[in-house]
Amino acid sequence: MNPTQKPDPVYDIVILGASGFTGKYVVREALKFLQTPSSPLNSLALAGRNPTRLTQSLEWAARPNPPPSSVAILTADTSDPDSLRRLCTQTKLILNCVGPFRIHGDPVVSACADSGCDYLDISGEPEFMERMEANYHERAEETGSLIVSACGFDSIPAELGLLFNAKQWVPPTVPNQIEAYLSLESDKKIAGNFGTYESAVLGVANAEKLKELRRSRPRRPRPSICGPPAKGPTLENQKTIGLWALKLPSADAVVVRRTLTTLTEKPHGLPGLNESPEQIQKREAFWSSIKPAHFGVKITSKSLFGIFRYVTLGVSLGLLSKFSFGRWLLLKFPSVFSLGWFQKKGPSEEEVESATFKMWFIGRGYSEESLASQGETKPDLEIITRISGPEIGYITTPITLVQCGLIVLGQRESLVKGGVYTPGIVFGSTDIQQRLEENGISFEVISKIKTQR
Repeated sequence: MNPTQKPDPVYDIVILGASGFTGKYVVREALKFLQTPSSPLNSLALAGRNPTRLTQSLEWAARPNPPPSSVAILTADTSDPDSLRRLCTQTKLILNCVGPFRIHGDPVVSACADSGCDYLDISGEPEFMERMEANYHERAEETGSLIVSACGFDSIPAELGLLFNAKQWVPPTVPNQIEAYLSLESDKKIAGNFGTYESAVLGVANAEKLKELRRSRPRRPRPSICGPPAKGPTLENQKTIGLWALKLPSADAVVVRRTLTTLTEKPHGLPGLNESPEQIQKREAFWSSIKPAHFGVKITSKSLFGIFRYVTLGVSLGLLSKFSFGRWLLLKFPSVFSLGWFQKKGPSEEEVESATFKMWFIGRGYSEESLASQGETKPDLEIITRISGPEIGYITTPITLVQCGLIVLGQRESLVKGGVYTPGIVFGSTDIQQRLEENGISFEVISKIKTQR
């Protein structure tokens, strides 16, 4: 926080958009850590347009207990900048759950960057995230506002999964490519979050704007990776994990690449506000153990029919998102165009509880770094790791967002003063992995295999 800011914030965290589908699950997760031993979360407020719905959200999240009287209900609207500025003076940290972020996010980030309030969100929208960096990074650096998007399932598992796999490549081994294979599993049919679907529709519709934004920005250094990327098939039968896999244009891949770019510029990570010598040593040791690799994401299915559904959704988005009537159709009838995967009515609690995810990270590289420079030499080492956890949108996303928030609250002096960053570069060298493991998300090394060249 900016030390000149007055008055002192009343609340440690404000959850903005707390009455939405995902927001109420974030409230439920945050309440587990409110005023508990060793938790830095001593005060909490919920903010949104409708106080009645916020109160109902709090009552739902607190069940079977009565809602804690200490949790405040605040009125704020993303279309009312004054209300957002007031919000920023009342809290140390805003957890923003109001999407689509390309529509509602900018005013919140702007208010935080101006005031010095810290900000985390669950956006998976590359154009929004990169635009926030372009527009507000310098201002946030000045005021001491730490702004981090993609703190939900997009893109914490991908970021930490890449780092976890990369750490297994101890010298003289070196990675070349790490590919993530995402498997969504459930005993019951579960509908995806409509907000995620709406963000995807708008993202495809505005793909050209993202290209324009990137062309307008200064070129940044590329990570130095051993060997060229392997050109794998768009569709593959991945026999190692027993699944069909389809290459996916992914926010995760964009976020990971931005993290690796920042690491190229700052090889020892981001210096903290007021780190101890031990903290500096730990951060520098962590980042010096990370070797960059080409990264991509594939969605998987046990059957080709499942892959066909992904292809159908992709084609629908690609063809219809480009014009207004097509977007109207996609948003009016999400269940039709996603073959039942997305619908406006959120899933039931039972459906949410039945779902899980697995994310395999298949790393390919060299048993010795010198092999990479020998022209046609193919990678001769494969390391497979995996992250597993509960349902992605309503359980894993709140877990990752809240744990990132608790780190910001409890370890603020060891984090960078301010700026707009990706979660990997901010939280990678903290105890985030241990925290997630304590809250139901597992990290495993599956195999290390020498392959035939």
